[in-house]
Amino acid sequence: MVQHHPRANPLFLREEELRQAIELLFYAYRDFTGEPDAILNKYGFGRAHHRVIYFVGCNPGITVSQLLRILKITKQSLSRVLSQLVREEFVAQRTDSGDRRRRMLYLMPKGEELERLLTEKQSRRIARAYREAGAEAVEGFRTVLRGIINEEDRRRVTLAGSGRR
Repeated sequence: MVQHHPRANPLFLREEELRQAIELLFYAYRDFTGEPDAILNKYGFGRAHHRVIYFVGCNPGITVSQLLRILKITKQSLSRVLSQLVREEFVAQRTDSGDRRRRMLYLMPKGEELERLLTEKQSRRIARAYREAGAEAVEGFRTVLRGIINEEDRRRVTLAGSGRR
């Protein structure tokens, strides 16, 4: 027997609806990064530093090349940020004993503390929104976000989300 699925309401695909979604994303991103930006500024850090600290914290022992694939930035850009984080003792670089060419990254105590503080601020904001929206809306939101992420990273995000400390 053929199942008939209700047709999706195409009203959410109209230009004004799509523009509203773009605007909501801009405002959400601004507010999502606002508190962390203020904290990072006290250290002389920016959003690139935050991303490095976050992903190294999620993936202790991540290699520089793996981090480059996640961040999709140039080696030169990462080098500047990473050098500062290493110099100021937020991140440690260790040579892989199996392959001396590979550098593995770990958060140092200062880095762990900063990552925890930044993530706590952002987690509170997301938790509040999740509580207000409810479980069904949260799953829909995740589905939409996954759909926005390019295909090659969708699997990484799904796997990474389940392996967090």
